[in-house]
Amino acid sequence: MSIGIFDSGVGGLTVLKEIRKVLPNEKIYYLGDTARVPYGEKTKELIVRYSKQITEFLLEQNVDAIVVACNTATSLALEELKETFRVPIIGVVDAGVKTALYTTKNNKIGVIGTKATINSRKYETEIKNKNSAIEVYSKSCPLFVPVIEEGITKGEIVDLVVKMYLDEFKEKIDSLILGCTHYPLLKETIKNLYPNIEIVDPAKETAEDLKKILTDNNLMKNDGEKGKEVRYYVTDGQEKFKEIGTMFLDENIDYVELIKL
Repeated sequence: MSIGIFDSGVGGLTVLKEIRKVLPNEKIYYLGDTARVPYGEKTKELIVRYSKQITEFLLEQNVDAIVVACNTATSLALEELKETFRVPIIGVVDAGVKTALYTTKNNKIGVIGTKATINSRKYETEIKNKNSAIEVYSKSCPLFVPVIEEGITKGEIVDLVVKMYLDEFKEKIDSLILGCTHYPLLKETIKNLYPNIEIVDPAKETAEDLKKILTDNNLMKNDGEKGKEVRYYVTDGQEKFKEIGTMFLDENIDYVELIKL
């Protein structure tokens, strides 16, 4: 028995990295739907269908709980997944919202993500449900993911791309939710350009939420064999996943299994 994590590609590895910090001995199955990435440009119907297919695959691996480590899938498919499947399933939106509400001092929060995540207004709705006085400034940043997947996370090009999207926020918000699991790789650049803005990375809080769920339900197994705690699956491009994944995790990924959903 183990933990299932999925994302449209490699971005969810930022969530995996945080989960391994708080649950270092649990067995994890990670699936990146790299054949159908990006999810951010797709319809809700497609994203729900893909998410259900992936969940069914992870359940075949006998996982105890599933983390939707993708903001787009969390925003558009999480509720249907919870209604359809019986294992605990959590996403990354709630964690980001909780942290941002705790962090903000001026009640002005920024949210950046894919077009689908921003258009869903999921973050805005959840924030307003918890505190209607908060002003939410949302913006999609479609160039962030391709830049990151090219391995470019610092330098002049990245500075220009980040400033193009975020300069309008700098006099307004004091907290910024990274509403895409790729974006933590730009955290250092964003912080350097906007030192007065607190960066909210939902991955850390998501890991803590998962730990609490596993503990409360007596699902902690401590069954991860050293060096084999994580099994990686992709739907396309094993070698590219290993290359980019190594950058995300700061460690080598030795083996990735190709699957068909």
